[in-house]
Amino acid sequence: MSFNIENYFSDQPKDNIILHYKGNVDSDVINHILDSVEEKLVAVDEHPKLRKKVYNVLVESLQNLYHHVDKVPDDYEDQIDKYGLLVVRRIEGGYKIVTGNFVQTENKEKLEEKIKRINRSSHEEIKELYKFILNHQRISAKGGGGLGLVDIARKTGNKLGYEFVGYDDNYSFFYLDILVTEEKEN
Repeated sequence: MSFNIENYFSDQPKDNIILHYKGNVDSDVINHILDSVEEKLVAVDEHPKLRKKVYNVLVESLQNLYHHVDKVPDDYEDQIDKYGLLVVRRIEGGYKIVTGNFVQTENKEKLEEKIKRINRSSHEEIKELYKFILNHQRISAKGGGGLGLVDIARKTGNKLGYEFVGYDDNYSFFYLDILVTEEKEN
């Protein structure tokens, strides 16, 4: 199969990349990524408010990768339990955080509908949805109550970009594109 997750980035700008990672997502990797990004944001003297927002969204993004990735297809070259991809890039007025992971076809529709619901909602509706989930949802078997994507939208004040790239009949590769900017307040 000629599927290559790097193809997604071939048309993306290569400048201002703060971090690029693909591989196993475990607690050690998460801690290393968070420390590395924090150090780089401090080194470039990023505004503390934006630095905090990037860090918080990055934590949530990495937790989503850790808790919600589906297993890698049997014929994929990297047989890793929790395979994920992350790119953090500086852009005008903020940062782009892109994550990627495999999603089984049976989970794709539910995930896409959740993102569409979030993207249709106003900032006030997202805040209310966040409070509702926080107060009414049970913790799932994967460790969350469904707050991750809602919390990212709440913290950034921006719509969630996403794409599903077909791998085979049973899998797609899911890219989540998050814009973290200075001006939006939660």
